[in-house]
Amino acid sequence: MSERFKGQNVVIIGGNSGIGRSAARAFAAEGARVVITGRSRQTLDSVAAEIGPQCLALRSDIGVVSEIRELFTRLRSELERIDVLFVNAGIGAFQTIDKVTEADWDSIHSINLKGVFFCVQQALPLLGKGSSIVLTGSIGALKGIPAGSVYAASKAGLRALGRSFAAELVGKGIRVNVVSPGPTETPIIGRSGLPPQAIGVLREQMIRNTPMHRMGTPEEVAAAVLFLASAESGFVTGIDFLIDGGAASF
Repeated sequence: MSERFKGQNVVIIGGNSGIGRSAARAFAAEGARVVITGRSRQTLDSVAAEIGPQCLALRSDIGVVSEIRELFTRLRSELERIDVLFVNAGIGAFQTIDKVTEADWDSIHSINLKGVFFCVQQALPLLGKGSSIVLTGSIGALKGIPAGSVYAASKAGLRALGRSFAAELVGKGIRVNVVSPGPTETPIIGRSGLPPQAIGVLREQMIRNTPMHRMGTPEEVAAAVLFLASAESGFVTGIDFLIDGGAASF
C-alpha cells in the first residue's frame, strides 16, 4: 500500500456509509488523518472504531447550514489546514412529477446542492495551494431517468458548482473535481423512498441498463476519489469523472 496521503488532513462529509466509508478507510490506509461527518452517531462510531485513532468522527447534518458552520468552526480549532475535502453526503429519491411536494424538493436540494455549496464556502479558510476538493455527483445529472427529476436537478446543479468552483479557485492552487457514480451498491438505494419490492425491480433495471451488466462497488468509486485527490492528478481540475460501467456513455 502506498502512502500518498501520509501526514495529510482529509475531511469527508458523509463518511459514515457507502462510498464515504470506503473512501475514509482508503485514505486512512494511505496515511491520512481522516475526519468524517454524518447524521448517524451509530454509524460514525462504527467507522471510527474500524479506522482507529487517526479518525475523528463528528456528527453534522449537511442539510442544516448552521451545523455546517459549527462543524468548520470546530475544524479550524482542530486542523491547521485541509488537504482534501471530499463532499460526499447526499440523498436519493424517486418520485413521479405529480407526487413531488415543495417539502420533497427542499429536502433533496438542501442536502445535495445547498449543503455542498456551504461546505465548500466554510472550508475555504482551511484550504490552500495544493488542496483538492472532490464532490460526489451522479450520472443522474446526464441521463433522463423517469421519476428522478428532483434528484437529477440537484446533481446537475452540483456539477455546475464543481465547474464554477474549479474556475474560481484555480488561481489559489486548489483543484476541484466531481466524481459521478452510476449504479452502485450503497445504502442510498434503500433510502430512496421506494417500497422494498420496487427497490429490487429498480436494481434489476439499473443492471440491465448498464453495459457492464453489474452494479459498481463503493471501493471502485473510492479509488477514483483518491486518484482525483492525489498528486497523481495534479494537472486535473474541473472534470466530471464517470464511474458507471459505461451507463452514461453508450
